[in-house]
Amino acid sequence: MSAQDHTYLTTEEAAGYLRLKERKLYDLVASGGVPCTKVSGKWLFPRAALDRWLEAGLSRPEGMQPASPPPIIGGSQDSLLEVAVRDSGCGLALLAEGSQAGLDRLLRGEVAIAAIHLHATPDDDRANPAAVMAESGLHDAVVIGFARREQGLLVAPGNPLGLTGIASAVEKRARFARRQKGAGAQLLLDSLMARESLPSQAMVLAEGVCATGQDLALAIRTGRADCGIASRAIASAFGLDVLPLVWEHVDLVMRRRTYFEPAAQSLLGWMRGTEMAARARELGGYDLSRSGAVRLNR
Repeated sequence: MSAQDHTYLTTEEAAGYLRLKERKLYDLVASGGVPCTKVSGKWLFPRAALDRWLEAGLSRPEGMQPASPPPIIGGSQDSLLEVAVRDSGCGLALLAEGSQAGLDRLLRGEVAIAAIHLHATPDDDRANPAAVMAESGLHDAVVIGFARREQGLLVAPGNPLGLTGIASAVEKRARFARRQKGAGAQLLLDSLMARESLPSQAMVLAEGVCATGQDLALAIRTGRADCGIASRAIASAFGLDVLPLVWEHVDLVMRRRTYFEPAAQSLLGWMRGTEMAARARELGGYDLSRSGAVRLNR
């Protein structure tokens, strides 16, 4: 089996794939110059990440431009972002699949912008920029603050189970509606479970996986689930009660050239106007103090 057939390459395979001597590859590893991970004391190199790393450093003849990504915002679903895209007239489409999926599509050039809210630890303001910095293929990325929003544990009207938080929901064996792997809300739930030393196997999971916060709220509203993590704005829209958990950053990640395109500028222009603030107040659970701020410029 050749290196091209492996998802993760050993040091020897990666050196051959890149046509480098192993010593040179180790130098790149030591300087953090090549994508890799260490498992049980051995370095492994994701082949797809190596391909993106090579593409990022590609020299292009003068006048040759990289292919433009389709006019899509991938990643997290957000109620205020949906309003912003529609009312700004920016012409961008939305593809809500979860934060990590959006970031992956941005890396592959399948979306122009990724909306993300990633979690390394609860209330971690640097989680989104750190995730972008960790991707060598996003060497030309900028991270623009969209809004901070309140995330909570959504429950049925009146909180019939008397839940007080994550630990209470686990103890009372409430059925958790879950999001897909890589969704920011699921990463937040995992992080909160770890912080409270609650084993994931202690959770009772409702049937199925919810693709968006709206799907999660519907599962609770219809009785298929007892609780789940989503934004206060989603809770209000579906008439659910919410137990506050954290405030988090929802950021827009794009390549620097995309930032200057008319579609992105239309969206950012609308964000600076008074209508954004008015709609945020209507939806509830938003803080716009960092909206439009450049949180990272690589």
